[in-house]
Amino acid sequence: MEYIENGIKMLNDFLWGWPLIGLLLGTHLFLTVRTKGIQRFVFRGIRLSVQKEEGSEGDVSPFGALTTALASTFGTGNIIGVGTAIALGGPGAVFWCWLTGVFGMATTYGEALLAVKFRVSTADGRMQGGAMYVLDRGLHMRWLAILFAFFGCTASFGIGCAVQVNAIAAVCKESLNIPPEIVGVVAGGLAALVIFGGIRSIAGVCERLVPFMSLFYIGGCAAILIHNYDFIFPALRTIVAMAFSPGAAAGGLTGGGIAMAMRYGIARGLFSNEAGMGSAPIAAAAAKTSSPVRQALVSSTATFWDTVVVCAITGLVLVSSIMKNPSIDMAVAGDGGLLTTMAFAQIPIVGPGILVVGIITFAFSTILGWAYYGECCTRYLAGGHGLIFYRVLYILTAAAAPVIQLNLVWMTADVLNALMVLPNLVSLLCMSDVIVRETRRYLG
Repeated sequence: MEYIENGIKMLNDFLWGWPLIGLLLGTHLFLTVRTKGIQRFVFRGIRLSVQKEEGSEGDVSPFGALTTALASTFGTGNIIGVGTAIALGGPGAVFWCWLTGVFGMATTYGEALLAVKFRVSTADGRMQGGAMYVLDRGLHMRWLAILFAFFGCTASFGIGCAVQVNAIAAVCKESLNIPPEIVGVVAGGLAALVIFGGIRSIAGVCERLVPFMSLFYIGGCAAILIHNYDFIFPALRTIVAMAFSPGAAAGGLTGGGIAMAMRYGIARGLFSNEAGMGSAPIAAAAAKTSSPVRQALVSSTATFWDTVVVCAITGLVLVSSIMKNPSIDMAVAGDGGLLTTMAFAQIPIVGPGILVVGIITFAFSTILGWAYYGECCTRYLAGGHGLIFYRVLYILTAAAAPVIQLNLVWMTADVLNALMVLPNLVSLLCMSDVIVRETRRYLG
């Protein structure tokens, strides 16, 4: 097992090194230029997200598709992941994380546009799409489509299920003294009640859960920022300054230089918003819409909310709290989870409460969103007959997650996510002319 773990770690470090990070960021910039800054339509996308299109093909409303995508991207990465970026890359990592979200909106837009354009109607009348159908129907590369679907299906058990349930179990044990075994059974049972109902059931829950948890978390962060009001602007200056140079700031904050800030900020941003991974467009393909561009504009707002808003607010809360409270030792808080816990704990009751509810709701929503992604990948590989097997295995994974050794699961999930990125970027770059043509037709 030690040899296997070391081998997977080496592969993970290689895949998520500078080449892949550069390829993802380069795709963000390339599609931003080719779409002539599609980000400028973000508020139009927000408006369209709450407008229904009656009579259009699809299974769920545009808002239902958006919240399902947000359910998967709003995860522990928005909270603990930002803390990890700061712990390893310094406060400047927050700036690069935020910038990744701004440019990543173009990639999310392109993915969703292609997913809707090349979606299909299944035997039971459901609309389904994603990178596997773009690769298959658009580029006629079925072998690459099969690989993407396989990676997506297997990754869902790790990053979408086991890791999230384990995060819930850890916070429940530490804060509420609930045994992890009970948490696993409850999480698996609740997930089963939702995912056995298919996309309509998942989207229905996400339409209610995502707005609640987002407003609760953002409101809680706003309360902490009010408490830290005298350090908000110093924290902003520190984040920007240390994104471009090493140095030190109040509270023991130090920067590791531009390279470290960029590496961890960009990596955490990519992990959080999943732009370029090919997962979120699977939800977009189920939307009731008459135009690929219309839903793509809606879907691009997921990256805006996830990284440009939530990750940025989390980063500002952490940096201002650390600067205000020098007792938070960056050297001791070497991992993101501990650093985040120490920062939120500076406000008794309120701070820890926000963190606990935030982690539980964000993690559970990710379980639901990734369950649908895994289902769609399974349906592509094995047809509708494979769904019951997938759902049962997914629920069992959730129930067992709190007692699973997660180091290997984490690294394997990271490898699978990287392997999803590669074929997805092939579809995006090879079909960029289609993205440009459809965009011009709709937006002029």
